[in-house]
Amino acid sequence: MTTKLNQILAVEKGVKSAAQRSIADIRQRLQKPALLSGISRTYQPVDDEGEQLPAESSRVQLKVEETLQEAATALTRLFDVTATKDWANTAAKADVAVDGRTLLTNVPVTYLLFLEKQLTELHTLISKLPTLDPAETWALDPSTDAYRTDTVKTVRTKKVPRNHVKAEATEKHPAQVEVYHEDIVVGHWTKVSFSGALPAARVRELTARVGKLQDAVRFAREEANGVEVTDQRVGEAVFDYLLG
Repeated sequence: MTTKLNQILAVEKGVKSAAQRSIADIRQRLQKPALLSGISRTYQPVDDEGEQLPAESSRVQLKVEETLQEAATALTRLFDVTATKDWANTAAKADVAVDGRTLLTNVPVTYLLFLEKQLTELHTLISKLPTLDPAETWALDPSTDAYRTDTVKTVRTKKVPRNHVKAEATEKHPAQVEVYHEDIVVGHWTKVSFSGALPAARVRELTARVGKLQDAVRFAREEANGVEVTDQRVGEAVFDYLLG
């Protein structure tokens, strides 16, 4: 019966949790001196007339040597599963291809995991890149290597007071004059806006590229994790030495 790396990965977490629980239980029991102690005590009066007292006895409930064997059993499976995974990781490799184009060849599964994490962070970065204001028309300006808008010319005005004679002066009454303000052009503004942001279409294109590469890396990881593995038996050798 053959085993695949992804099957080992599926059981690794459970095996590790079980081993940790066993070791924690063993550690707690070893901290209770009463479990390690036993006694056998009998009483004999000096003569037959003396008071008879009952014997006392308690058995040893925990033996360190047996507990160490229990710990070895709990850890041996973990050692073997982890060794099988790590040995297999040295052989688990796959190509990363996008749209039929191979970008990376024989990539180790450990690096594929690293790459997958980095691409997730890169996708977040790229998808939130600043984009150009869609209300403006932008073009790349070679002289500044930035985007610029068309030149917009606007006028600058100034309010100048004017007099409006509502009634001419007479011998009996002064002239009736109303003051109002008139906007007159005093200059011109010429405005060009610049931006270091990107067109929204470019951001969408980059986001899509990262997404494709993420899918390709995930596919490669699954392919690499499908490699057949040889079960390693290292735990027994380790504990034979430690407890021998």
